[in-house]
This record gives sequence, C-alpha cells and structure tokens, in this order.
Amino acid sequence: MEYHISKTLTGTFEEVVVRVKNALKKEGFGVLTEIDIKNTLKSKLDVDFRKYTILGACNPEYAHSALQAEDKVGTMLPCNVIIQEKEEGEVEVAAVNPKASMMAIHNKKLEQLANDVTQKLTRVIKEV
Repeated sequence: MEYHISKTLTGTFEEVVVRVKNALKKEGFGVLTEIDIKNTLKSKLDVDFRKYTILGACNPEYAHSALQAEDKVGTMLPCNVIIQEKEEGEVEVAAVNPKASMMAIHNKKLEQLANDVTQKLTRVIKEV
C-alpha cells in the first residue's frame, strides 16, 4: 500500500495551490498550516529549492472522532498535502494515505475513519 496519493498535472504552481485548497474545502477540510519550503530553506540554510508547499489539512469531524478513539493519534494530524513544482508547468500534488498511516496504530475504531478520510483525499487529488 502506498503511503501517499498523488497526481502530476500541468499549470502554474500558484494555480495548483488554489485548486488544491478549493478541492480540500469541498471535501470538508480546512488548511491549518501552510509551509513554504522554498522560502524556509532559503532563509534558514541559504539554499535554493524548488517551489514546494506543505498544507496541513484537517477535517474537524474526522479529527474529533479519531481523537476520541485514540488519544495519541494527534501525532499524525493534520493530514499533510504537498504541492511541488517538478519542472516549469508541471506540478505534483500528493496527500498522505491515512489508511497506510493508521496501520501503525492497532485500533479497530480508526479503520473506518481512515478509510473515509482516504476516500476524501483521493477525491481531492482526482479533482485538481
């Protein structure tokens, strides 16, 4: 089982970021964090890196249910979604696969939640 769900598409990096955020919202996710890796690496290490953003996406209902089922599942939240420029005009979008992540936690209550969130993130990736 892959640990991520991904797709490569054409367009500008900035356009794809907007499309991903809109698709996440449509599936009930909010973006809690947005990390600009390119700028962070430049400012901290003075290195050049491609455009690469990590979105910390959270569906509050599913997060709440997961936290009720397993109090330490927060170590795996929020769901990370990355957008990275592979080359000019080619952008990859990838999301964590919650089913793969939750396999590390032996809690039956999380299985259906992980399946549901995986389906939602799969739809997000397909839509962009």
